[in-house]
Amino acid sequence: MTLPSWQDKKFGGMIRAALWLETEVKLGNTFTKAALRQAFPEVTQIDRRIRDLRDRGWQIDTSRHDPSLSQDEQRYVKRGAPVWISGHAKAPEHKSSLSAAQRTRIHQADGYLCRACGIGAGETYEDGIEQAFLNIARRKVLLADGTSTVQYVTNCRRCASGASGHEVDLGDLLARIQSLAPLEREVFAGWIRNDHRERSLMERLWGEFRTLPEESRLAIASAVGAGSEQ
Repeated sequence: MTLPSWQDKKFGGMIRAALWLETEVKLGNTFTKAALRQAFPEVTQIDRRIRDLRDRGWQIDTSRHDPSLSQDEQRYVKRGAPVWISGHAKAPEHKSSLSAAQRTRIHQADGYLCRACGIGAGETYEDGIEQAFLNIARRKVLLADGTSTVQYVTNCRRCASGASGHEVDLGDLLARIQSLAPLEREVFAGWIRNDHRERSLMERLWGEFRTLPEESRLAIASAVGAGSEQ
């Protein structure tokens, strides 16, 4: 099938960007922001049109998804909906923009914290490179009755990019929680009530042990009688 020309200005910016990726960049190759803007000098916010394609199933990785890419590079990984065909350009209902009030309610429910790493808006990450920016992530959830839905959660940009495409199986998670011993379920319920969990001394010691060089790990193993059996 011959594709329409990406230079045909009867199409909107998103459709033209999709056709440009298909015919000029081609699947698996990289492109730069500069090349994108050079191809579409008359299209305002062409970067956003590329992001719009992701809402239609297109996978276009950045350096956040693929560390081998520079900050100026993106890679065309997978084609999504053929948006140049009538009826395919509409985003799924759950991908429609949230209102300011909806976003505020989600942030309030999540305590204005990233639910993955716990960082707050404007706080600096431990590596000191950048400050956190909170956004709303859409998470696929497989409900206990077998139906699938999309729910919203507060994530920072770093955690949101790492969780892309992840689906939560709520039935499986609940089954594993219910398989806990009564005392374990009671402790777990307390974590849920407080929305917080303190790491035990053993967990903290284990975390420190895992960071040690091999020689130090062997010394600790010998001291506690955990050396290799002879």
